[in-house]
Amino acid sequence: MKIGLVGLNQTGKTTIFNLLTGREEGSQAPAGKSAANTGVGLVPDSRIDFLSQMFKPKKITYAQIELTDVAGFSATGEGQKSGAAKFLNDVRPCEALIHVLRAFESDSVIHEQGAIDPARDLEAVETEMLFADLELVEKRIDRIKTGKKMTKENADELARLERCFAWLEGGGTMREMELSEEERIAIRNYAFLTEKPRLAVVNLDESQFKKKDYPNKEAVRSLCSQLNIPLLELCGEMELEISRLPEEDKLMFMEDLGLSEPGIAVLARAVYGLLGLISFLTAGEDEVRAWTIEEGTSARAAAGKIHSDIERGFIRAEVVKFEDIKSLGSMAKVKEKGLFRLEGKEYTVIDGDIINFRFNV
Repeated sequence: MKIGLVGLNQTGKTTIFNLLTGREEGSQAPAGKSAANTGVGLVPDSRIDFLSQMFKPKKITYAQIELTDVAGFSATGEGQKSGAAKFLNDVRPCEALIHVLRAFESDSVIHEQGAIDPARDLEAVETEMLFADLELVEKRIDRIKTGKKMTKENADELARLERCFAWLEGGGTMREMELSEEERIAIRNYAFLTEKPRLAVVNLDESQFKKKDYPNKEAVRSLCSQLNIPLLELCGEMELEISRLPEEDKLMFMEDLGLSEPGIAVLARAVYGLLGLISFLTAGEDEVRAWTIEEGTSARAAAGKIHSDIERGFIRAEVVKFEDIKSLGSMAKVKEKGLFRLEGKEYTVIDGDIINFRFNV
């Protein structure tokens, strides 16, 4: 799963990228590179931490997300068209998007449009993607109409695209358009930008974070609500400071700020959930690991995430709820209480299930 971090120039987007991927500041790809900067981020999980303390495994593996730091583009000024074209080209392969919006004030990093307005900036990026989708549909409609032969498939596609064009022209996004499952599958190859799941992150300065206030706060919240985009607020500068502290000092620093965990950890989990993904867990002396699956996955299909042989030879899934093992303190006590279950291949795996698969090949 590839998540794109998008936004205008000078939003602090690369700082958020570095925090999510654990990169040191300054280790990102130099500006001007043709390829977008990519990296892998771990999804923090207190369940993995707890099980690791219990089993003392040789290896610990968290769920991962692939991140792309898409080069920002200017919403005004020279080079706007070429910058937007590159931006759109880099965004298209991403499966979900994080809008990084600037709220922080800085005398050394001046916003290109002067005043700070995250709602305006979000609208600028959303509008760019909407126009890109309109252009894509318009070109495809023109290609079908000017073609030498109109097949039934072409006619069906044309009718579908004309509906899409009317919807987009009215300001709707492809994510919100009412389509049947069959129609959704039919338009998948277009990779519409406005169909991608999105999350908005407002990047605050420390003063704004402590006051819980920033310029045009209600406007951006209202816009996100209108667009059905989840919104998170964090301070990239402060998160960077937290990430550099020794573990014991981190807890003290966060306690002073009234935080139970770093905001970047909340963001990582929000990104993980953006695509409807969950984790099931495996635990033992060799490894404690989170396995990424889609919500609603069957036990047999989940087994295939570990190895195709386990899926093929699936017999039963031994399932324990994480909360049960956490409250009782050991697997032996879970079994004593009768909370150890055997499930069949059609069992729907739940986030946090600890599973051992029985199989025979």
